[in-house]
Amino acid sequence: MFVTDFRKEFYELVHNQRVLLFVASDVDALCACKILQALFQCDHVQYTLVPVSGWQELETAFLEHKEQFSYFILINCGANVDLLDILQPDEDSVFFVCDTHRPVNVVNVYNDAQIKLLIKQEDDLEVPAYDDIFRDEAEDEDLSDSDGDGSEPSEKRTRLEEEIVERNRKRRQRREWEARRKDILFDYEQYEYYGTSSAMVMFDLAWMMSKDLNDMLWWAIVGLTDQWVHDKITQMKYVTDVGILQRHVSRHNHRNEAEENMLSVDCTRISFDLCLVLYQHWSLHESLCNTSYTAARFKLWSVHGQKRLQEFLADMGLPLKQVKQKFQSMDVALKENLREIIEESANKFGMKDMRVQTFSIQFGFKHKFLASDVVFATMSLMESPEKDSSGADHFIQALDSLSRSEDNMKVLSCHHAGPRTELTVFVCNTCVPGACEGQKRVSASLELSYRQPGATYCVLLGGKLRSNLDKLYLGLELAKKHLQATQQTIASCLCTNLVTSQGPFLYCSLMEGTPDVTLFSKPASLSLLSRHLLKSFVYSTKNRRCKLLPLVMAAPLSIEQGTVTVVGIPPETDSSDRKNFFGRAFEKAAESTSSRTLHNYFDLSALALERGRLVTEYQPAVRALPKQPSAKLPSESSALACCMQPSCPPSW
Repeated sequence: MFVTDFRKEFYELVHNQRVLLFVASDVDALCACKILQALFQCDHVQYTLVPVSGWQELETAFLEHKEQFSYFILINCGANVDLLDILQPDEDSVFFVCDTHRPVNVVNVYNDAQIKLLIKQEDDLEVPAYDDIFRDEAEDEDLSDSDGDGSEPSEKRTRLEEEIVERNRKRRQRREWEARRKDILFDYEQYEYYGTSSAMVMFDLAWMMSKDLNDMLWWAIVGLTDQWVHDKITQMKYVTDVGILQRHVSRHNHRNEAEENMLSVDCTRISFDLCLVLYQHWSLHESLCNTSYTAARFKLWSVHGQKRLQEFLADMGLPLKQVKQKFQSMDVALKENLREIIEESANKFGMKDMRVQTFSIQFGFKHKFLASDVVFATMSLMESPEKDSSGADHFIQALDSLSRSEDNMKVLSCHHAGPRTELTVFVCNTCVPGACEGQKRVSASLELSYRQPGATYCVLLGGKLRSNLDKLYLGLELAKKHLQATQQTIASCLCTNLVTSQGPFLYCSLMEGTPDVTLFSKPASLSLLSRHLLKSFVYSTKNRRCKLLPLVMAAPLSIEQGTVTVVGIPPETDSSDRKNFFGRAFEKAAESTSSRTLHNYFDLSALALERGRLVTEYQPAVRALPKQPSAKLPSESSALACCMQPSCPPSW
């Protein structure tokens, strides 16, 4: 059921309970988790945090902890499936689900006892009516009664015939209702899309309780920006939510248009900034080359595109030496009007969307970040391909990078078990740099033989005290490598004609041995690569019909097991409402082929399967599925209709 009063029906229920918190591995979920953690620390709520990257991890973690908890909170997972059917919980278990995945499963919507949905009612959910999808079981039992043994006396035959006619009428109505229910559910569950950011939902909860802080507002901003960076929401939805957050920014930072210079140096601002990735932490030249918008417009994978980039830089009148050095080292005189200069030249080259409404934050005089910078850095930390660390280690590091303060922890109790000491700790994020001087430092592995309860320790990583800002800067460096690998892979795919038409969709598969292919083994990274590749393909091809097609992309997941990760994304059109039909298509293809597929990801439009079956069984099954155009997505409808026509030839 939908929760209408988040404070009374959610927070006050878990306030005095010990709760288990499941958090999906995406930036928006991390931001929502940070806000909820801050609220829990304010009110001393005991909780256990478990990061989960898929359904298998969620089921395993639930089975391990279900005896210890009655209240479970799920962030960005669980809304789009029948949660009770998957987890099989006890009757006294209650699940609070804050999830951006749509559509919401109808069983979750109409379950009043165990499922509580923390979802904004303002979203256009279009949930079917209860009577259209659920039917009283007593009626079915009446219809299943036998018609009698035929030994009734003649005076009762008339009444029996009337009962038979009535029973047949009810059965006919039942069949009509089932057919109508099937059509209603198909229309409702046909497309996968995203709703309001979970971080924004959690910030609204903090605001309603008058416990919202500037850091919480920043996390909500980063959560929204994550949706925009990954193209999960429409431009109209993004602008609307930016307007909502702007009012909170003005309130928290006492913003007044006439007093812009009187703002504190440690504040959050909103402005129209360049849509160049990490340009404040990179060189302007590198940022132009690795931003998907400019790389696609210039066609930088070709010699002609490189010449157009040089012409663009010449038109701006910026010295090449200045453009290729770090942005922070550029002449101050050049940086003052840089945005206006770039926008003026971009308009001449047909790039009218070089500036976007976004937020920035500043920590003192030195540290300044755009919200998109933090999104790329956090995602790179979380999806790092390093094999030395586990997924949980990457999750914790990404979570820490969202905070600017040092982490410290207070030991509540000690239990000695040989050389290793098990600790119950209280993590505090309010410590400021320098405040922990003189306190004892312990290793992150917590393997000292003795620690005193009540003492406060700082986390020591690799023999060096690493602040959360250091982790964020590390994430920025990883993001640069990731973006460079993305553009190099796109250039390779386009120059070697790896993007081909399969009738109703485009298809591209990365081979084993491709440089940096391990960076794209996870769904989030592969989806971002797919969107950038499709954008570049649309600008490179002259085939108008291929420009309206969605894209299916595969990348190696495990070379030892011979498995691949497959994602599907909607067409790259201005009118697209970001609805994705591949989730349903992948499920139907798996059923029709009986292929060994692993639908383990929370995004239904991503799955894992054996590479050999991808080409021989699964790909033809997906190609044969979409035969009924839908009026909801004109661009995708035309793509679906293409399956009845011959495949379009390669575009070059």
